[in-house]
Amino acid sequence: MPTVISHPVVALGLFPWLRRELGRPAVLVIGMLLTVLPDLDIVGFKLGIPYGHLLGHRGLSHSLVFALVVGGLAALAVARAYRLRPAVLWLYFFLCLASHGLLDALTGGGLGIAFFSPFSNERYFFDVRPLRVSAIGLSDFLASRWSAVLASELKWVWLPALALGAAGAVAGRLARRVADRAQGVAPEGISDRQ
Repeated sequence: MPTVISHPVVALGLFPWLRRELGRPAVLVIGMLLTVLPDLDIVGFKLGIPYGHLLGHRGLSHSLVFALVVGGLAALAVARAYRLRPAVLWLYFFLCLASHGLLDALTGGGLGIAFFSPFSNERYFFDVRPLRVSAIGLSDFLASRWSAVLASELKWVWLPALALGAAGAVAGRLARRVADRAQGVAPEGISDRQ
């Protein structure tokens, strides 16, 4: 699995694409928290839940159904709190949650991801697995080859997510310019006299 510091980068990369609708930094923070939420299933190790169990690590909490349901519930709560449209929030929160399992499937560690849980507990990996597996727990992580893990995450998670976010920021600016021109508003820094 990627580290807890790399999963939230996906929320950063997605946010600029929906910034006009989502707007608030609090929504970004919630999205970042949702990207790491599926790994709370590691509590199952302490409770004696077997890894391959429906509720085990990379089981139900890493599924697309979990992302849809929890994303929808979070969207309803945040929409009420901030008076935003729940549909766009749901999309953003779903993508944040679903990204966790997708990134984990790009590693070669563990039993794979139960994408279709609770309907099937079959575990999957992608054919291409460029991400190094991070150890679970800080002491195990520090005792492992953590620099190689972070280097692979920088290359395969951080750089693509930052590029996605930059593209979203540029697309947002272009969309605002087009909308301003359609409404007859001069772009920033340009007066009507020029």
